[in-house]
Amino acid sequence: MVDPTNRATTPAPRTTFSRREVLGVGGALLLGGGIAATLRWAARQGTDLLADVFIGKAPDYRADLANVIRGGLSALGITRDEVHGKRVLLKPNLVETARGEEHINTNPAVVVAAAEVFRSLDAADVFVAEGQGHRRDSWLVLDESGMGAALDEAGLAFIDLNHDDVARVPNAGRWTRMQHLYLPRTLLDADWVVSMPKLKTHHWAGVTCAMKNLFGVMPGIIYGWPKNVLHVHGISESILDINATVKPALTIVDAVVGMEGDGPIMGTPKPLGALVMGRNFPAVDATCTRLMGLNPLGVPYLEKASNRLGPVHEDAIAQRGETIEALKAPFAIIDMPHLRGVAKG
Repeated sequence: MVDPTNRATTPAPRTTFSRREVLGVGGALLLGGGIAATLRWAARQGTDLLADVFIGKAPDYRADLANVIRGGLSALGITRDEVHGKRVLLKPNLVETARGEEHINTNPAVVVAAAEVFRSLDAADVFVAEGQGHRRDSWLVLDESGMGAALDEAGLAFIDLNHDDVARVPNAGRWTRMQHLYLPRTLLDADWVVSMPKLKTHHWAGVTCAMKNLFGVMPGIIYGWPKNVLHVHGISESILDINATVKPALTIVDAVVGMEGDGPIMGTPKPLGALVMGRNFPAVDATCTRLMGLNPLGVPYLEKASNRLGPVHEDAIAQRGETIEALKAPFAIIDMPHLRGVAKG
């Protein structure tokens, strides 16, 4: 099948990469600090506690979020030596905007707190990048969400991944029929990609969290708005391909105020009061789904990720920090046939 993204206007494939010279080679080859938990899981076949997930209490956005993130990094074994000299890309979830609404996009306070922590650990550079899937005007989204003002005050650069230069890399997942993925060169040049999603229900995927957030690294100039090519190939399958290929290092989930109901845009606010962190994205997303009172194995991309990209079953995840039961808050999800398995939490 011809790759539908192989357009005549697409820039020629890049021949050299900084941290990803073997990106996608061998499919299962996993690079970077964020993959340690997956390697442990793969080697031991899920017979033990193999992926660490940290849940930190954060009752509101005025809390000391930087301190919560520091605690999470410590619990996950991430040290200054691991961060020192790295170029860190923070990837929030920016979709639609409505001034004053806290449940649609990643809150700027969480992004700024994460930047503060990585800078304190001697990262060479920390910047924010996103390729939102709905509104084409990135600067309007930055303005209306409050993210732009917060980044300016913190001295953080923003890169629009929708219009970045791209490079063609092999699809390491192959859940879809896409032979290659076109990724922004800014993403490929980063040492650490940190997914910073907003915890939400999703009317197609069931739950949108760390893994689904990576739809936003796929450039709109190639994949359209709202990433139409990926929808055609299958949302769940595309989520898996992107995660297998990008190999992100860490996720910090904004679950202080989430969204329930008809997410990811039209739902209603749902306070949870937490930041959730981990290196292994399926394990983090499974934990977040349980915090929502929903069933991870009813989420198609998590069910498919289990035993391939990381552990999803609860007995294969070591919970650090707060317990699920301490902060669990049932999230409403719209009643649609394809989501009824998710609702059986």
